[in-house]
Amino acid sequence: MKDSSNSMTSRGENVVLTLREFSGSLGDMGTLLPLMLGAIAIAGMAPGPVLLGFALFYLFTAGYYRLPIPVQPMKAVAAALLTAGLAPSSLAAAGVIMGITLLVLGLTGWISKVARLVPQSVLAGLQLGLGIMLGTMSLGLMASAPWVAGATLVLLVGLMTFTRWPAVFIALLAATGLAYLLGESGVMIEPGGMGWVAVPSLPSISELHEALFSLVLPQLSLTFTNAILLTALLASDHFGDRAAHVTPARLSVTSGLANTLLTPLGAFPMCHGAGGVTAHYRFGARSGGAPLMLGLLLLGLVVLPGNVGLTLLSSIPMAGLGALLLVTAWQLAITKRLFDCRASCVPVIVVTAALTVWVNPFWGLLAGGVTEWGRKMVLRRLSERTA
Repeated sequence: MKDSSNSMTSRGENVVLTLREFSGSLGDMGTLLPLMLGAIAIAGMAPGPVLLGFALFYLFTAGYYRLPIPVQPMKAVAAALLTAGLAPSSLAAAGVIMGITLLVLGLTGWISKVARLVPQSVLAGLQLGLGIMLGTMSLGLMASAPWVAGATLVLLVGLMTFTRWPAVFIALLAATGLAYLLGESGVMIEPGGMGWVAVPSLPSISELHEALFSLVLPQLSLTFTNAILLTALLASDHFGDRAAHVTPARLSVTSGLANTLLTPLGAFPMCHGAGGVTAHYRFGARSGGAPLMLGLLLLGLVVLPGNVGLTLLSSIPMAGLGALLLVTAWQLAITKRLFDCRASCVPVIVVTAALTVWVNPFWGLLAGGVTEWGRKMVLRRLSERTA
């Protein structure tokens, strides 16, 4: 792999196992749980392999990066699955195609070369746009039980001032208790087996076509911008030199390996994510202990007898998760990078963010790049006139 960071073993942090680290490990639940439970409850995916896939990828991430690097469901794939009712073979095919693509991009170093071409103003716009997208999603979740959401949000923000307290853990417990008292139901999941694997049939030509054009192509731009480019950027922002090994190439390879190996066994297509980095960090995660604990927690839910694990997960109200996600969205969108930009960069940021929200991150990236080129041309012309 063509990667300038060859000293992986000297980077990252020693594993820290504290209450604060555990709270940080739960920080990205607002993204993970709604999509994961939706894939199980609405799309009918086998729960055991889905949980096991996230558990194994989190455990691998903990050992490889030794920093709170998140594991998330691929959002464009999740949206298509929840609205179009795709066949399991199409989903598995999409995961394998995506995995091989990411492996090639990472191992050849092509993705690092492309990443270096993206201007800082465009990155700020992408962050803002993705933050707005997460915020919109969070408001939809919060609307399911506004009283639960409001109380959870107030409690969460208050607890965040006490850095040694496990804010997320306490807030989610309170949200679950309040939802129970108010009679708010969680996600309804049909009883099913918690087997370890669910190997789908080989995809047909039509299912391969569906996988490529309905899942892979829409997801690639989001994976490149959010799961690779911005994840590496935010890891560097939060952890400095300790995240020198968290490069676009490595993120591409680890995502590629996970999808190539696990989706054929019934796992959901997975990636990393910028919002998850912010979420884990904001709620206290500072080492590989956070992904290690979350991976073990998910693994424990798989091995519990019957559907006990799913019952525990589905008891957490979506409104409470929405409050958690809203805090993450704010932290992702409103950054120092946004306020430190030059006045001439504002149009670039606005155009990038707007296209990211209204269309998708790929068009936001393209439009932002064109606007940045126009900005430089205008500044050059102005400097020539004043010279």
